[in-house]
Amino acid sequence: MPWSLHLRTQSLHGPSPVTTFGPKACMLQNPHAVMHIQDPASQRLTWNKPPKSVLVIKKIRDASLLQPFKELCRFLTEVKSMIVYVEKKVLEDPAISGDENFAAVTKKFCTFREDLDDISNRVDFIICLGGDGTLLYASSLFQESVPPVMSFHLGSLGFLTPFKFENYQSQVNQIIEGNAAIVLRSRLKVRVLKENWEKKSRVDEKGIILTNGDIESSRKAMQYQVLNEVVVDRGPSSYLSNVDLFLDGHLITTVQGDGVIVSTPTGSTAYAVAAGASMIHPNVPAIMITPICPHSLSFRPIVVPAGVELKIMLSCDARNTAWVSFDGRKRQEICHGDSITITTSCFPVPSICFRDPVNDWFESLAQCLHWNVRKKQNYLSSEDEEF
Repeated sequence: MPWSLHLRTQSLHGPSPVTTFGPKACMLQNPHAVMHIQDPASQRLTWNKPPKSVLVIKKIRDASLLQPFKELCRFLTEVKSMIVYVEKKVLEDPAISGDENFAAVTKKFCTFREDLDDISNRVDFIICLGGDGTLLYASSLFQESVPPVMSFHLGSLGFLTPFKFENYQSQVNQIIEGNAAIVLRSRLKVRVLKENWEKKSRVDEKGIILTNGDIESSRKAMQYQVLNEVVVDRGPSSYLSNVDLFLDGHLITTVQGDGVIVSTPTGSTAYAVAAGASMIHPNVPAIMITPICPHSLSFRPIVVPAGVELKIMLSCDARNTAWVSFDGRKRQEICHGDSITITTSCFPVPSICFRDPVNDWFESLAQCLHWNVRKKQNYLSSEDEEF
């Protein structure tokens, strides 16, 4: 495999799983580990063979990104001789399709369409141009193994985008040469099972469809990979959301309020933190459960182990339906009999760091969320102590 991720670990005993990322990457774990304490700063990305293909994701309908996008693509195609994948709708922008000076570059692109074309085994790594939403979108394109992702901060918040575009050539060269730290951002595997209730019908001898009032049900299953959070809320209804929350098959509580957020550690600094949850480093294996405006004085956010299975269903006495979204997308209604099952995915997002997982995270807390910003207390001199 052309690249690998090396980890230093302090281990006990156990099996040796190999995790792969995209068509050319792997992470080897200690063969004697059942449980290990991992040094986050030791996670390094290296290439066994030079990468040949890259997916460039650009925020749609953002004129400020046109020039960086064109510069980067020229550099990748003409200087680095790489195969560049670009989503078809990006090239439909008149500022790109109508640029004759850029036409020679666009002819070299390989294009794809979301939900129609599978590029999971064609891309060696990903470059995102935009805000945090571009990384979430990149995650949604890969339902299994995800190639390493390099994110440039060209959006508004930039908590998940540590790279500045000013020095993009040297930074991309570093990644291609195999000199980078990496953080594995866990995802949630979400399965939505929906009950479809239909009246039974039959056709008589004259071809007329008759219904007898009986109802039959069929089930429809959908699956998603979620990087930030699953949000279940009351939607447009004025009634409280009323949903049952199960953990490994056991009912642990009923959520009565505006809704509930189930998030990854990466998602802990998104909607969850606005709802009062703690912030968790992405290397911590956990799932967060955060109520949204609960009608209870004692319902606090909780953290559960990454290996559990959560299930959310409408309570039998709920007055209204609920709505669910996945990283802010694919919003849909949840009715009686429907269920949402959530577990930690086997396919994390390998996010390339600017420095290392720890420093990058605290830098983002300080720069984006202004964590613990306070005017410093004045020094107390010996004379002041006498008063």
